Amino acid sequence: MKFLALLLLSSITVIDLSWQTDFEKAKQTAHEKHHLILLNFSGSDWCGPCIRLHKEIFDSDGFKKVADEQLELVNADFPRLRKNQLSKEQQQQNDKLADRYNAQGNFPATILLDADGKVIKEWDGYPSHGITVFIDELNTAIHAANQ
Repeated sequence: MKFLALLLLSSITVIDLSWQTDFEKAKQTAHEKHHLILLNFSGSDWCGPCIRLHKEIFDSDGFKKVADEQLELVNADFPRLRKNQLSKEQQQQNDKLADRYNAQGNFPATILLDADGKVIKEWDGYPSHGITVFIDELNTAIHAANQ
């Protein structure tokens, strides 16, 4: 019985994704690995739909599998609480990304980009059709971009 439990546990793969904050580094890595970039604009300490998106979709096993194999993840966070304030340099970088990719100021906003920063697909707000549709749309966009 113990052997079976160990065998089952050893077959489970835990994927721990890390969201980068350096867009230029993500572009470089995306070029090296032939990945795409998923850029997410969030308000981590004030935006309910942003928090929900990270917990329900980005932390899901289905998303993690796709991201691990195909994506470089970049989070452009815009916290409001003083205790969560970003460095001046990080805030400037996030502002620059917002000017280029999220001029409307939508939160959350999720954008799939190629390694050069060209927009492939955009999602505004929390995906209303849920995790399965979001991952299907993401996979379809990745597949089309890799053709």
